[in-house]
Amino acid sequence: MEQLNVKISAKNLPSDYTCDGKDISPQISIGDVNPALSKSLAIIVNDPDAPGGGGFVHWIAWNMELVRLIPDNIPKTPEVTFPIRAVQGKNSFGRIGYNGPCPPRGKPHRYFFKIYGLDSEISLPAGATKDQLVRTMEGHVVQYGDTYVTYGR
Repeated sequence: MEQLNVKISAKNLPSDYTCDGKDISPQISIGDVNPALSKSLAIIVNDPDAPGGGGFVHWIAWNMELVRLIPDNIPKTPEVTFPIRAVQGKNSFGRIGYNGPCPPRGKPHRYFFKIYGLDSEISLPAGATKDQLVRTMEGHVVQYGDTYVTYGR
């Protein structure tokens, strides 16, 4: 499996990208996308430090076009056509699209941004869950990269 180089500009997530600010998705740069292998991208954003264990999903999307930069403020719609093309699922808030960190007061949480290069687009309806996405991606992941940011209150 080939590596993707995933970066977010700040290790401490600015409040615009959280429930304390505009609650918009951050810009994510993706290096080393190999179009000979990957035909679409998928993203899972997860907080493994959330109470209850098992992680809290902040964003899932798939059938994203091959881009080197996911711009900030992706619309919170099931199917996105601009500024990039993608299909989005339900997060742990029960909503479509990105909803940013909103941790309890105390120790900062980590938020992992995992990007998958898939060998095809996948057949999964908008509004699907993380578990459904993970099952559907099985056998299709040809590239992978991740990064994390922190946010605390």
